[in-house]
Amino acid sequence: MKPFQIRVPASSANLGPGFDSVGLALDLPLTVDVSAAEKWEVEQCSPHLSTDEKPEDNYIVQIAREVATRFDHNLPACKLVIRSDIPLARGLGSSASAIVAGIELANQLCALSLSTDEKLAFGNEIEGHPDNIAPALVGGFVISTAAAGTVDWVRVPDIDTAAVVYIPSQDLKTEAARQVLPESFPRERATAASSVSNVLIASLLSGDVQLAGKMMENDLFHEPYRAELIPHYNAIRTYARENGAYGTVISGAGPTMLSLFPKTKADAAVHLLKEVLPAYDIKRVKVHQTGVEVSQ
Repeated sequence: MKPFQIRVPASSANLGPGFDSVGLALDLPLTVDVSAAEKWEVEQCSPHLSTDEKPEDNYIVQIAREVATRFDHNLPACKLVIRSDIPLARGLGSSASAIVAGIELANQLCALSLSTDEKLAFGNEIEGHPDNIAPALVGGFVISTAAAGTVDWVRVPDIDTAAVVYIPSQDLKTEAARQVLPESFPRERATAASSVSNVLIASLLSGDVQLAGKMMENDLFHEPYRAELIPHYNAIRTYARENGAYGTVISGAGPTMLSLFPKTKADAAVHLLKEVLPAYDIKRVKVHQTGVEVSQ
């Protein structure tokens, strides 16, 4: 077996009203270097990853074995060297990136020749929703929906914008963020929330980032309920807007937040925002346009 590398981007889901359906890939990579070995070896080389688990307990290995078994293959043992720039439980799709890496590992080791749609369907089955899986697979801004075991998706044409993330030191489990959401909405609120989401999608597809930013900040599905879980939620939105942001949202379930800026204003905004929010890791991150990549 020739050594190869799998590289998967981070992802940010929802983008405000695009609840569980809109995501974008971010250039914070998870990389897995794969080489031949007589038995499984896993070397974790990141402060974001556990270093005391057995190789067979590694999540990427578990996913790869599930995929191989599904297609009646035996997954051959190998050595994995894993590095990640994606913080855990921060709303940046760390679990989705690991799932995509595991699917691609099985795809390569077992020569499955899986299509993008097959990978996406399997990833959605594991994750439960496609909004992080889809951009991690194909890159860019992706709108997706899952019904009856099928995932349909549309990749938005490249948008001329810069992403800035605000990563706090504390985590927030997705289950906790889900618990604050209502079980149902009255019809009038559901209609209003859907209309905001519809305009968000239309503005993204038409390249109207100004309008998209406005819709991002008018979500009615989840942000009004999760805002109280996010430290400095209102302050971050205000500071970002004052420094030129189109819009600012909770990234996934949080607690990270994300702003879209004009490319010409992003760097200056990051410098200023670091001064007023010193407890945050604030950085400009490229929208990753290609999704999962395999290289020799």
